[in-house]
Amino acid sequence: MQEKRVSRETSGAARAAEAAASTAEGSSILESLAASSPLAAELADENRRRKKLTTTELNRPSQTRAITVSNQKGGVGKTTSTVNLSAALADQGFNVLVIDIDPQGNASTALGVDHSADADSVYDVLIEDFALADVVADCPDVPRLQVVPATIHLAGAEIELVSLVAREQRLARALAEYYRYREENGLERLDFVFIDCPPSLGLLTVNAFVAAQEVLIPIQCEYYALEGLSQLLNNIGMIQKHLNPPLKVSTILLTMYDGRTNLASQVAGEVREHFPESVLQSVIPRSVRISEAPSYQQTVITYDRSSTGALAYLEAAAELVQRS
Repeated sequence: MQEKRVSRETSGAARAAEAAASTAEGSSILESLAASSPLAAELADENRRRKKLTTTELNRPSQTRAITVSNQKGGVGKTTSTVNLSAALADQGFNVLVIDIDPQGNASTALGVDHSADADSVYDVLIEDFALADVVADCPDVPRLQVVPATIHLAGAEIELVSLVAREQRLARALAEYYRYREENGLERLDFVFIDCPPSLGLLTVNAFVAAQEVLIPIQCEYYALEGLSQLLNNIGMIQKHLNPPLKVSTILLTMYDGRTNLASQVAGEVREHFPESVLQSVIPRSVRISEAPSYQQTVITYDRSSTGALAYLEAAAELVQRS
């Protein structure tokens, strides 16, 4: 009788072991299926990238980096890149100033700064000789981020600048004066200055080029992406020769990337082939969150930090710092 009981217990243990093995095998199969799922693979990749960001050490630049964000082609993510890169850098503890020199004032909107017709703005700096310190506003959502807003008055500044003395250098002089003001008043040095330009090559953009040491060019990963780029590079070359020798195209950022299309990969490949040293490895994907954020007067960093778009801009900002 005892032997039968042992036999039954043994066979029960065997069945339990068999069931456990079956469960483990099932889990293993599910894990294999998850690993082969495109969505699961994408989530795993995002987690890996986020962990890498948390362990990346970012050092302050040895001096203020003034960067003009420009592309004469509209709709390439120029303003979007300006506000999100600046917010990403400020989020990492850098002191950042955004100068909105585009009459549309979209950067001012996205950063939640008043740019109504009555507000003091970059127009007053360029035309009325106001000090930058008198028009700088704090971004309400991002500490360490300040903004010089643009108002509708800037639309006529191109014509008004024509008759002014040193018309191409007015922003550069105002910015140099602001650097001195911060130093004299015991304020921390700015780490980055981003200047958001209109999609044209007029006097406002020339002022931005003269005030900066670097140019960042956002390029849309779509057809006609390189159209007009040669003219932009020629104009930058003229600014280098006659007005601002240190100016250089330091960074090219690929935007609106859709990995599902062959066209996006082809355009990205062509840009990397033409500008191998300037193109960031980080690319900005097409993202609903990036598009939604400005309507809430926010950047994607504050609007939805967990989104793919926010992750892409945080990576691009980190890479921008490391390239200094």
